[in-house]
Amino acid sequence: MKNDGVSQPRADAALGHGLARLALGLNIAMHGYTRLPNINGFAGALVKQFAKTFLPAQLVYVTAYGIAIGEALIGTCLFFGLLLRPALVLGTLLMLLLLFGSTLTQQWEIASIQLTYIAFYVGLLVTLSFDRFSLDAMRSRK
Repeated sequence: MKNDGVSQPRADAALGHGLARLALGLNIAMHGYTRLPNINGFAGALVKQFAKTFLPAQLVYVTAYGIAIGEALIGTCLFFGLLLRPALVLGTLLMLLLLFGSTLTQQWEIASIQLTYIAFYVGLLVTLSFDRFSLDAMRSRK
């Protein structure tokens, strides 16, 4: 069965990839955008959370800004499918940073959730060849 020159299974995979990308992008972007209006409060809360670790408070504070801004930018890129490969790689690296923090503070439940996010990012990266519904795909067709 053909659909505009693309086999139905491949079209379904493209649609699934696009919907999964939209969902992850929206989730990650909203993590960042909801933190940005009170970024000082977010950073202060992280400093308190990491007070008993070996990480210097200044480093935690600056990292909190990077997390919120990174989530907003990466999530937006994912949602629209702009710079998709770099966004997926940077998103995975950001999740590894968050995983480091969660394991350092022994928040194992949160670490488990973060592993799910990492699997989601990696799954989208591995299936990037199915991308059809993104700004990157539209640009490459022109």
